[in-house]
Amino acid sequence: MLNDQMLPATPQPLPRCLGFFGILFLTLSVATPASSLFVIVPGMLQVAGTGALWALLLAGIVCVATAFIYAELSSAWPVAGGEYVMVAQTLGPLAGFVMLGINVFNNLLFPPVAALGVSAILATVLPGLPQVPVAVAVMLLSTVIGLLNIRINALITGIFLGLEVLALAIVALLGLADAARPLPELLLHPMMPVEAALAPASAASIGLATTIAIFALNGYGAAVYFGEEMHEAPRLIARAILAALGLTLLFEGLPILAGLIGAPDLQGFLTADDPFGLLVRDRGGGALAGWVSIGVAVAIVNAIIACILACARFFYGTARDCAWGRPLDAWLVAVHPRFGSPWIGTLLIGAVGTVACFLPPQFLLVLSGAGLVAIYAGICLAVMVGRRTGATAHAHYHMPLYPLAPLVTLAALGYVVWTSWLDPEEGRPGLIVTAAQIALSALYYALVLRRRGLWQVHIPAPASAL
Repeated sequence: MLNDQMLPATPQPLPRCLGFFGILFLTLSVATPASSLFVIVPGMLQVAGTGALWALLLAGIVCVATAFIYAELSSAWPVAGGEYVMVAQTLGPLAGFVMLGINVFNNLLFPPVAALGVSAILATVLPGLPQVPVAVAVMLLSTVIGLLNIRINALITGIFLGLEVLALAIVALLGLADAARPLPELLLHPMMPVEAALAPASAASIGLATTIAIFALNGYGAAVYFGEEMHEAPRLIARAILAALGLTLLFEGLPILAGLIGAPDLQGFLTADDPFGLLVRDRGGGALAGWVSIGVAVAIVNAIIACILACARFFYGTARDCAWGRPLDAWLVAVHPRFGSPWIGTLLIGAVGTVACFLPPQFLLVLSGAGLVAIYAGICLAVMVGRRTGATAHAHYHMPLYPLAPLVTLAALGYVVWTSWLDPEEGRPGLIVTAAQIALSALYYALVLRRRGLWQVHIPAPASAL
């Protein structure tokens, strides 16, 4: 039985003011295809070479399966808390709070990690930019923008997204305009860099690149964090998630294909730290490469803004469910009377991210752990239990070919865990950190929340009634 005197006042709801395209722009901004192409994809190329095409295809299959899961669960519960709401409604409060605890790290750490990379991206245009001051400036600017009305933010991120897509289109056009090798050769005879030569790509290298590609394509599920601000969310949010993944596959896949087809020096392209920047410089000159670098930096800033928006809404949901106690719960659910944004929560998230910019990026990456693996596994189990118990029967969207999607995702996650454990430098520490996050979240629930009897997942009536 809840003690009503300890509960915060019923929080002001978030204004429902976004349509399909507003949600799509925000979700694509979180997925940030340009940032993934220039920051994450080079690792795929160095590992698997032209086998990255097969890795992207396999990762695309896994992400389509996971997007079906997100779409079904989000149409059942389009709630700002996101994944932990889905898990709590199907697997119970303990599992839900464990998912919440993992997401705390995932959501808080991405913005500072991304901000710390802006100076390196701009090095082509402005060499010598200090890493930390630039990151702090990006975090502060993104936080201020995050305070604005969500419709204004959807417009801003939409404009930035247009610049991002333009940069990707330039890469694709430069690669496809002068093909150096045919596509069938790349698919039938994938090659990987080995020392100073190219050798046939191994199945293990393609498998490892697939795990990288899954991370590169991630972000489409972020639509659920904006679900409480979307008109007709139960009916439309699944469409937004699937559209976001489809466009992410196009925006990342086409430049990768173009780069592999059009690179004048394939060996140099596959081993370069900035292969797509190298392609633009070789084909378009230094000035064009500088403009593309600016476009990628804009994409990173855009992703940080969108992630801060999503994170503020996630914490709004956790505070509404009484996760942290007074006064933090009351602060996190405070909605600005003019902008309709969870403004104190946005400021707190920006402050944490700004302070984190003074920590080493590698330390932040280790702290984030393998949280995405745990989140994907949690929603797989949630959709399967939801189907069995009927908890998701009210969802407006139901995935095709069930239970193929969760089974495919779980199999892929098993492979990711195995390959991560074999990597003693980054993969294994990430798994250990995630296990620690799970344990700490479970202890906090058992020793604090369950004893207080306050924590329960709140499903807003308007969201469930639409």
